[in-house]
Order: sequence, then C-alpha cells, then structure tokens
Amino acid sequence: MRTLHHFIGGRQVAGASGHFGEIFDPNTGAVQARVPLARQDELDQAVADAEIAQRSWAQVNPQRRARVMFEFKRLLEVHMEELAKLLSSEHGKVIDDAKGDIQRGLEVIEFSCGIPHLLKGEYTQGAGPGIDVFSARQPLGVVAGITPFNFPAMIPMWMFGPAIASGNAFILKPSERDASVPVRLAELMLEAGLPAGVLNVVHGDKETVEAILRHPTVKAVSFVGSSDIAQSVYALGSQHGKRMQAMGGAKNHGIVLPDADLDQTVADLIGAAYGSAGERCMALPVVVAVGEATANALRERLVAAIGKLRVGVSGDPQAHFGPVITAEHKARIARHVQAGVDEGAELVIDGRGFELAGHEGGFFLGPCLFDHVKPGMKTYEEEIFGPVLQIMRVETFEQALQLPSRHQYGNGVTIFTRNGDAAREFAERVEVGMVGINVPIPVPVAYHSFGGWKRSGFGDLNQYGVDGVRFFTRTKTVTQRWPRGGAVSDQSFVIPTMR
Repeated sequence: MRTLHHFIGGRQVAGASGHFGEIFDPNTGAVQARVPLARQDELDQAVADAEIAQRSWAQVNPQRRARVMFEFKRLLEVHMEELAKLLSSEHGKVIDDAKGDIQRGLEVIEFSCGIPHLLKGEYTQGAGPGIDVFSARQPLGVVAGITPFNFPAMIPMWMFGPAIASGNAFILKPSERDASVPVRLAELMLEAGLPAGVLNVVHGDKETVEAILRHPTVKAVSFVGSSDIAQSVYALGSQHGKRMQAMGGAKNHGIVLPDADLDQTVADLIGAAYGSAGERCMALPVVVAVGEATANALRERLVAAIGKLRVGVSGDPQAHFGPVITAEHKARIARHVQAGVDEGAELVIDGRGFELAGHEGGFFLGPCLFDHVKPGMKTYEEEIFGPVLQIMRVETFEQALQLPSRHQYGNGVTIFTRNGDAAREFAERVEVGMVGINVPIPVPVAYHSFGGWKRSGFGDLNQYGVDGVRFFTRTKTVTQRWPRGGAVSDQSFVIPTMR
C-alpha cells in the first residue's frame, strides 16, 4: 500500500503525527493508499519555510514569475495522461472528465501568466503642486487554500496559480480522499522553476484546517466545500484576522421554457446532471419545466436518454460516469433519494440497486430521476451531490424564476429557450451568481471570476480572474512630493487637499 507524504520546503516529508487517512479505490472499495494527517508542528514548519521563501519570491520581477507559470503550463500538458489516470484512480471520475478537471485548472494557469499586467496599479502625475500619486498591488505574504475532493487538480490551481504569480507563498491543504494529484502538481511547479518553499502541500483533517485558520502568519485563506463548513470556516478565519473567501454548496436549476429545443436541452441536462456522478458544485440536479406539456415531453426524452447511460469503472472509455468517492458518500446519496420517496416525489428511475459485475465492492450508483418534486422537500432544499436529477413542474415563467431566486443556494442557474427577451429578463432578475443561457454548466472562463451568491459563497471576492488577483494582493498607494528649488512650505494644521 502506498503512503503519501507532505510536500514541504521543496521535498516530500513523511508524516510524523502517526495519524493517517485512507484513500480508497472507488472502483473496488479497497484501500489503495494512506495519507498522513498533519499535527501543529508540521504545519508550523511548512509555514516557516513558506515565509522565508516568500520574501525572495516577492522580489522576483513579475515577468520572471510568469515564466515559471508558462513552464508549469507546458509540464501540465506533457503530463496530462499521467495526471488524469492518477486523478481518476482516486476520485472515480472517468478519464476524459479527469482531463477536463486538469484542463480547467490549466486555463487559470494560462491566465496567471498574464498577471504582471494586473499588478501595475495606477499613476497620476501632477495631482497637486509637485505631487504625484501612484499605486501598486503587492502580495500578502503566506496564504493558504483548502480544497475539496471533487476537483483535486482544478480547484488547487484556481487558488495557487493567481496567488503564486502575484508573489505570495502558498500552503495547500487538499482533500485527504484524493491527495496524490495535488502533491504531483507541487512537484511539477518545482520542476518548472518555482523556488523550494513557495508551494507546500500539507495533508490533514478538520484539526489541520482549524490550525491553518488560526495560524498568525497565514494572511488569507481560500476554501471550497459544503455550505455549513464554508460558513464555519469563514467565521473562524475572519475571527483570526484572515482575509477569507469560502465557496459553499449548490442546488443549480435548469429552467426549460416551452419554446426550448428539447433534444438539445436533454443532451445538455444528461451531461450536466450525471457527469462525474453528479459530484460537482456546478452540476445541474434540478430541471424546472414550464407547463405540463413541456414537463411531459421532457420527462419522456429524459427517461429514454438515461436508459442509454453507461456506468462503469473510471478507466472504461465507454463509461459516461464512474463511482462516487466513498461508501459513506454513496450511503448519503441513497438516504437523500429515500427522503424524496418518503416526501411524496415520484421516483421514476431508481439507481440505488446498481451493481457493476466484477466490481460489487465499488461505490457505484446508477442514475436516479425524480418527478413532481416540490419546494420544501428535503431532497430539493439540500444538496445531494450525486447522480440524481429532479423534475419540478410550474405553470409560468415567473414561478420558474422565483424557484432559484428563493433557494438558500445561489451558485449557478441555466435557462433553455429560443426567446431572447425572456432569456435577458431572466439573467437580469434571477438571484444567482452565475447564469447560463442555453449553457448547462455556466462556469466562467478563466479571465472572468467564479462565485455564487447566498449560502453558495461567503466573502466579497470571487475565485480566479481579476478577483483572484485582488484577493491575494493588497493595494499600496504612494503620494510623493518633490518641490522645485528646495522651497520650504508653510506649516499647515488642516487636512491636505489638492486645491
């Protein structure tokens, strides 16, 4: 059995706590590796190394820092197959989906190559007599990221790419469920020319998370996870003076108007609801059909399309999706499905009994489909994070608009329609952070920013893009005066103005 190590100061460091977590093979249910859970002194060592390395890294000019990111991008492309297979083996997502995970992170690295432009600040010559004013964005110092299991490549790169390109050192605490890829990313960053200690990977559990949030040297923390934990993390980090961003859960809706292209809509819904076994915060688990005729036609097409889905091992090139991450998570999804049945929703397709021949111990679930789901049902109000799609039926556009707007989560939403006026009104009025128009998973491109509203996001700044640079830097503004001829100004006891 493999034993993972921390990555501290540019080298792999064996865990010293004596406590380990287990990494499963979701295809078989067997334990394939163990991961050390850090104690306080191990975190302290990583932070100390990062603090020393950051001082020199911040003095490297932005263009040279960008060259490291360029080389890291090249190495990611060279090692794509290796990384995808490693990711797939621990997470359970199929290889093509694993490559998408890496590619989406790589696109933020591409954006990070251009960050020197965003650090320039502003300049005003002659703001007053002999006075010039200029500003620049400077790194915070040592910052940290706490990332979830569902995107072990993408989300770490969303965080450490902008942070490191901006001159910070970074402590990454990845999920202990699939921790191998984050360590491999750190190794590739070192190979790309990043100085030792600038990027460190410290494995751990809740205790490690709380230690990061309390650590006096860590200046900012970016987090992605469930909403309850995100809210708690945000509060604890803020209490200890950290700049915080904490992204939470989701219950994304797809609104289908009567004029939608149903064949295309169904194709989009199937991929968005069941891809990666639904383990995405931007999955689309709720479809809201406007009108009974729309709902009936949609249901018929969905049932037919779901019948053609192939659930298989993560290495099966013909599989549409693989197993979920753990037995515990599989059981949790099954409880949500049963709650829907108990509350009166119609379970049209039940995937709970699915078993894959030869892999009976794997964490597999077949696709599930509900109809006649209602507001107030637990299965609707809470995030399931599994291969479960729910149909809701409403009569009007206004009713459809209100469902995602009133939900506790506000991550993403999509409307399917041919009506540009309806789409524009929907995008303007809906109370959700990321909106798709005939786009089922509206994750913004790397030069925009990712972030939800309400209980899907805690903090003022979104991830990656310009907001990512703002989060990991602070503005310094300099007002300077160089009087001509050495003239001495009179004493003044009033607030300075530029009159």
